[in-house]
Amino acid sequence: MTRKYLVLACATAAVALTTGGCATRGALRRAVAEQKSALESERTARASADSGLATDVASLRTQLDSLRRDLGTLRTEFGAKITAMEDGVRFALPVHFAFDDATVRDTDRAALERFARVAQRYYGGATITVEGFADPAGSERYNLDLSRRRAESVRSYLATQGLGAAGEQLRAVGYGETRQVVPGAERDQAGAEENRRVVFVVETGGTVAGRLTAEALTPQS
Repeated sequence: MTRKYLVLACATAAVALTTGGCATRGALRRAVAEQKSALESERTARASADSGLATDVASLRTQLDSLRRDLGTLRTEFGAKITAMEDGVRFALPVHFAFDDATVRDTDRAALERFARVAQRYYGGATITVEGFADPAGSERYNLDLSRRRAESVRSYLATQGLGAAGEQLRAVGYGETRQVVPGAERDQAGAEENRRVVFVVETGGTVAGRLTAEALTPQS
């Protein structure tokens, strides 16, 4: 190899090494910058998630406090007996009927209106069943029909209060003279009115509303 070509080869090799070194350092800088950007994005995402979680917890706490107050009002002002079940909530309001009658009484309208507001506020979209009952006077067949008419009468009144407009499914079911509160009491006997009643069952399943209700009904320490 002549001296001229040797010098040219050495110069070419030097340029290649220099260029390769610059490319390597440039790639490294880009990789470091990308890593920093990814870490910053992750920190931002985590901070946003933590903030959202804190907001959700605060919102649930507010709902729980509100639900606890409203259920307390149903109990203290209207004498409701409220029981959390595995898949729902049972509301036994003191809504009763005159003997052999299925008409909603004026004295019970306030309790029904309050129940409708609570159901709309916390149990939107749930299935709500109105269970009707009768005292044991008369035949079982007649009492079954009478209890159905009572449940339907109450269901219709709840619908006039807007319950069902938000997607709630209202059902009416009659159970006749079964599950008597005061066994054997009928007509004008003491306790007979307790047997002529309706009970509400709200199906909450495993929803947040169901869990909040169970928590709201738990005695506070």
